[in-house]
Amino acid sequence: MLESPWIALNNQITLHKDDDSLNVEKDKDAVRSYFVNHVNPNMMVFPTLADKIHYFVDKDYYVDFFEMYSESDLVSVFESAYARKFRFGSYMSAYKFYHDYALKTDDGSQYLERYEDRIASCALYLAQGSVDSAHLFVNVMISQEYQPATPTFLNAGRKRAGELVSCFMDEIDDSLQAISRAQEYAAYLSSIGGGVAFNLSKLRARGEPIKGIEDRSSGVLPVMKMFENVFSYANQLGQRPGAGAAYLNIFHWDIEEFLDSKKVNADEAIRIKTLSLGVVVPSKFMELCASGNDLLIFSPYTVFKEYGIYLDEMNMDEMYDTLAANPKVKKRTIQGRQLLVKIAQTQKESGYPYMIFIDNANAQHPLAGIGKIKFSNLCTEIMQLSEVSHIQYGDPIKIKRGISCNLGSLNIATVMDNKSLENAVSVATIMLTAVTNMTNIEHAPSIQKANEELHSIGLGAMNLHGYLAKNHIMYESDQARDFANVFFMMMNYYSIKASMAVAKSFGKSFKDFHKSDYASGKYFLKYTQHNIEPEYDNVAKLFQGMNIPTRNDWETLAQQVKQHGLYHAYRLTIAPNQSTSYVMNATASVMPITSVIETREYGNSQTYYPMPFLDDSTFFYYKSAYDMDQNKVMKLMSVIQQHVDQGISTILHIKGETDTRSIAKYFIVAHKLGLKSLYYTRTKKSQIDDCIGCEA
Repeated sequence: MLESPWIALNNQITLHKDDDSLNVEKDKDAVRSYFVNHVNPNMMVFPTLADKIHYFVDKDYYVDFFEMYSESDLVSVFESAYARKFRFGSYMSAYKFYHDYALKTDDGSQYLERYEDRIASCALYLAQGSVDSAHLFVNVMISQEYQPATPTFLNAGRKRAGELVSCFMDEIDDSLQAISRAQEYAAYLSSIGGGVAFNLSKLRARGEPIKGIEDRSSGVLPVMKMFENVFSYANQLGQRPGAGAAYLNIFHWDIEEFLDSKKVNADEAIRIKTLSLGVVVPSKFMELCASGNDLLIFSPYTVFKEYGIYLDEMNMDEMYDTLAANPKVKKRTIQGRQLLVKIAQTQKESGYPYMIFIDNANAQHPLAGIGKIKFSNLCTEIMQLSEVSHIQYGDPIKIKRGISCNLGSLNIATVMDNKSLENAVSVATIMLTAVTNMTNIEHAPSIQKANEELHSIGLGAMNLHGYLAKNHIMYESDQARDFANVFFMMMNYYSIKASMAVAKSFGKSFKDFHKSDYASGKYFLKYTQHNIEPEYDNVAKLFQGMNIPTRNDWETLAQQVKQHGLYHAYRLTIAPNQSTSYVMNATASVMPITSVIETREYGNSQTYYPMPFLDDSTFFYYKSAYDMDQNKVMKLMSVIQQHVDQGISTILHIKGETDTRSIAKYFIVAHKLGLKSLYYTRTKKSQIDDCIGCEA
């Protein structure tokens, strides 16, 4: 098979010039060749934009936009996208868009959409008839200041499409009926394009009684197997695979079996291959590990039977000794440090489990007066309150709140270069609000209830390493932490301001706003006591021409929020966004890059992705994450975390020779730094698939 000319050009990136300088401009040549030789010849062409829009609507590719807009208004929105003369920044960006996002004919033989068309369709759909809003939305997307998450960007405006929401989470009560209902939810939510996570911590352990008969419960593993099969079967029209996660509290009796299911050499009867696993870690566990003493794990059913409270809803700092002393609570002894090392070993082999430091998450939770965070999602960045619904035959069904969250990300480089952070945050918040208001998950009533009452969104960011490298700042440096501290403080400020403006316009706040730290003013104390501003001159120069909020600005905002409320219970979260970062020609999320020129295998072709802004002057600033001090990486994440009301998908990057005790020490450092979670642990020799649910 002959190699495609664009692939040949792309592969020349790795060849240095005669003067030993980088050959990255060959990637620009590859983009041009890709369009000339592949995209354009396979693109359906229309006489006019109006003809194109009519065709898309008439053939059921698009929703009927003519019911919302006049033809001239529709054309004007498409024209505004094309007027920007957008060009993809890399071959990978163009390939990723046309392979994963562009609308194709039903038989897949021709492309129907260009990048501008997808943006226009997305903008028109989210604007729901407001031409002015559609133009605003086009502007932030075509300038690559803001990128909606994959479900929104892929589906908005399409007639035959999945949902626009990225993440769904729910609790499972300890009953067969609740487990069956959760399976039903899992299949439905997965089929409409979301990543789904369940908290299994309330389920009784292996060997616990059922209907008073001892040793009848099979524990959590069979439930995990059922969910794995559901997610494998239920995908979005075969275009995106189903993806799910299961979380278990570390004090649950089945925790060792839970971890063993991810071992590479595990017996096929217990091995969990595709379901993602996460461990819920209370601070009490970390304290016991630090002391070097043995610790106890408990049978959750005996705990609930004795106290009427689920194990994972207890404050283990207060209840651990009480549970340990109660002879009616079934328990057994394990070595804490050995379990921590076991988690590290499992992570080294498989990348799993994720870890959520649940007390860190709740200590920083602005809605602590309303509810508790108990687990996280497929990518460990969603941190929201949840409640378990009561579903049991013979009893009235009591639907409580699950979790629904839609995502999107700012491009740090473009909003900084364009001095447009405030506008980008405001417009992005309006777009995310539109998704929330249009979302109807009636077949999963707990998810629907959460969305209707809390209106949660998750605005994140990407291209941190790219922007730092462009400005000759090392990722591990004090200057990087200085920049991140100011940038994410500003992002937080403008996010609260935008949510307040939405609440004011709707005359409505999220449910129980008056019980939150926003209403009491407690949340704002860390900002009203002193100014946050750049400490280094080179960082200060980056913010020239931008208004950095002062303590007085924060005091004013606090008063406005007290008066008008907030529309969104949750606003900010930083997802991995690997897929969409390619389209944006950005470094993914806020994590460091793994390779200056990334290698990817697609079909029979090997392609290369040079990091954004890569040239001879920035090369030195693109240090691989595998060569970084992970303690410094986590310290940077902790700086960002101060300003993010939810979480950050924090990835540890280790080399193959890193021993498990060293990995376990990273867990201790992460907990002490106040991180809320750790996502994957990536070993240099291993490869883990991208997160599907939270590609933002």
